[in-house]
Amino acid sequence: MVPCRECGQEVSTSAPACPGCGCPYPYKEKWDGYGFEWKSKQELLGLPLVHVAFKYRQTGRPVVARGWLAIGQFSYGFINISQFGLGPFAVSQFAVAGAALSQMSIAGMTLSQMTIAFYGICQAGIIYTGRGLQVIKIEDLL
Repeated sequence: MVPCRECGQEVSTSAPACPGCGCPYPYKEKWDGYGFEWKSKQELLGLPLVHVAFKYRQTGRPVVARGWLAIGQFSYGFINISQFGLGPFAVSQFAVAGAALSQMSIAGMTLSQMTIAFYGICQAGIIYTGRGLQVIKIEDLL
């Protein structure tokens, strides 16, 4: 038994919440949310080289992975591996990128299921040039 970090009531080291105040994981000295997050110590231009984030803060807001290589549910970086990615290169379910391999994207170059792109190989999309099953080519509209 240890004291709760919020109210001081004695709690078990396996308690998911304090019975007195409801504090989540009361046995931990510090707790900032659910999930996993890791950042490399090396940085370049203010961004970590690698940031992995599959985490939600105490408020329920997701942690966005930000780095040169960003891996997570939501990511912003040079190379993104995520569900929702933003940056020059992305492997994502939804991407806004210069080049993307994704399910849905707005990209310069893409290989995806649905896309809006300059160049695309896609199932459905709006593209300037490329191939697809159901595509609207911007050059045909002009």
